[in-house]
Amino acid sequence: CQFFPRYTYADPSGELDLDSSDLVDGYRRVDNITDQILAQFQASAGADVTKDGVFYYVYGLLHGPDYRQRYAADLKKMLPRIPLPDAGAFKAFANAGEELARLHLDYETVDPYPLTENWAGETRDYRVTKMAFPKKGGKSDRTRLCYNAHLMLEGIPEDAYRYMLGSRSAIEWIIDRYQIRTDKASGIVNDPNSYSEDPRYIVELLKRIVTVSLETM
Repeated sequence: CQFFPRYTYADPSGELDLDSSDLVDGYRRVDNITDQILAQFQASAGADVTKDGVFYYVYGLLHGPDYRQRYAADLKKMLPRIPLPDAGAFKAFANAGEELARLHLDYETVDPYPLTENWAGETRDYRVTKMAFPKKGGKSDRTRLCYNAHLMLEGIPEDAYRYMLGSRSAIEWIIDRYQIRTDKASGIVNDPNSYSEDPRYIVELLKRIVTVSLETM
C-alpha cells in the first residue's frame, strides 16, 4: 500500500556530525512536511501555521465528505490534490483532523457504545469463531450481531456503518478480521481469541468501534 506518515526514520550510518539528540532509537527522524510546503501554507493561511497543523489539515480534509464526493473519480486513479486554504478553513480542518487522529489512534481507549448484550441461557462464553448478522425478512439485520452461539449484540446504529475503511465499514472490517482462520499453505491458525488476556476484549472492541464510527462521521 501507499501511505504518508508524519515522519520517516533513516539509518544514520555514515553521516558525519550527527547530534545524538536528533536520533530516535538509533534512527534519524526525517520530517515529511517540507519547509517549502510550510511556507506555502503560511502564505495562504497565516504565519502561525505549523508543520503539525499542515499534517492535521490534510488528515481532516481527506475525511471531508464534500471533498471525497466532489473528487471521487479522481481519487480512484490518482493521489489526492490538496487545496491551499485561507486561515478560517485551515483552522477548521486542522482542528477536526487533530481530533480525528486522536480518535483513530486511541480507538482502544474510547468509551464503548452501550450495545445491548442479549445472552441465550446462563453461559457467558466470549470466544469468537465467526461473527455474522442475523437475517430478518431475508435480509441482514445490521442493528444486531450474532457474536457467537451464546451472545447477540443489539442496538447498532445504522449511522455507524457510514465510516468506511476502503470498501467496507469499520464494523464490518472487524467482523471479517476477528474470526478463526487457518492458513492453507502453512496450517497456521489465526485465532483472535488469543489477542488479549481479557475475555471481553473483542466485545469491548466492537463497542468502541461503534463509538469511533459515530464520532468520526
